[in-house]
Amino acid sequence: MAEQITGQCLCGAVQVTAAVDSPRLRACHCDMCRRHTSGIFFSIETLPDSVTVTGPTQSFQSSDWAERGFCGACGSTLWYGTTGDGSRHLAAGLFDNAGNGTLKIEFFADKCPQGYALAGNHKKLMTKETIALFAPTEGDAK
Repeated sequence: MAEQITGQCLCGAVQVTAAVDSPRLRACHCDMCRRHTSGIFFSIETLPDSVTVTGPTQSFQSSDWAERGFCGACGSTLWYGTTGDGSRHLAAGLFDNAGNGTLKIEFFADKCPQGYALAGNHKKLMTKETIALFAPTEGDAK
C-alpha cells in the first residue's frame, strides 16, 4: 500500500511530497554526485508521477541525460533527474529518517572512494552497468 511522505530542504523554503511503496534507497558514487553532495548521493525510490516540489528550486544540467536540482535559497540538494523521461529521484535526506527506506542498490560502485564502504546485502552496479541503465546510447560518462 502506498504511503505519502513529506520533506523539505535545509531552510524549509522547498517542500516535497511523494508516494512510496516499500521505500527503497539508492546510492550513487559517480564523480558528479560526489561533487554535488560532497559524498554519496542517496535517493529514495518514489512511485511514478507522485512527486510534488514547491518553492524556489533551480536545476543544473550536468550531462546530456541528467540534471541536478537544488534549493535556490539554501542550496540543499533536491534531486537527480533524468531529462529524457522527466523523472526526479529525490534526495533521501529531505525526509525524516530517509523516508524509512532500506538501501537496495549502489550505482557506480567501482567509483566508491577507498575511505568508506556501504554495508549490507544489496545490488552493486559498476560503471558500465550503470551507464547502460541510464544512458544506453552514450559512451563513457564524464
